[in-house]
Amino acid sequence: MKGALRQRRWRQVRRGNWSGGWWRLARPVPSPNVGVRPAEVSVDLAVVHSISLPPGRYGGPFIERFFTNRLDLGAHPYFATLKGVEVSAHFVIRRDGEVLQFASVEARAWHAGRSSWRGRDNCNDFSLGIELEGLEGEPFAAVQYRALSRLLKSARQVWPLQEVVGHEHVAPGRKGDPGPGFDWARLQRRLRRMFRHDLN
Repeated sequence: MKGALRQRRWRQVRRGNWSGGWWRLARPVPSPNVGVRPAEVSVDLAVVHSISLPPGRYGGPFIERFFTNRLDLGAHPYFATLKGVEVSAHFVIRRDGEVLQFASVEARAWHAGRSSWRGRDNCNDFSLGIELEGLEGEPFAAVQYRALSRLLKSARQVWPLQEVVGHEHVAPGRKGDPGPGFDWARLQRRLRRMFRHDLN
């Protein structure tokens, strides 16, 4: 009985970390690039991405500005390729482990694009999008794995998340992130196999 009571209290605490789909442990940076999820769709998939702006450079304000449509296209030659692009993710995890949130989990973020998973198209409709600051194919920081696992465990207390996959898995041939530098086995160990992952 005491064990069941402790479990209920623990779940209440975890749910208390969320308000309106916003995680209290993340810094909110609301993006206009969001939509409404289709009615009666469950958020049961998490999609992991990687991003750095400009590619291979870490830190700075450019990811935040890109996801909020405030990027100065003249600040770097690469940024000209992003003209007119409007995207977002629910979360970004910086190299130092800081978590930024751009969209409520209850909203549809624009992260996966043309995508499909287990016969379901348009993964944005039913997924949680998480960007790790990093370059496709390069290793990620240990603190990012800790932050990612903490976020996923907390989110799973509120939404019926079942699987964690990469952008490369839902959009094969079109996307390659987070790439071979991401250690899926390491993430699974941290998650204690709470999620399905059949990719290896």
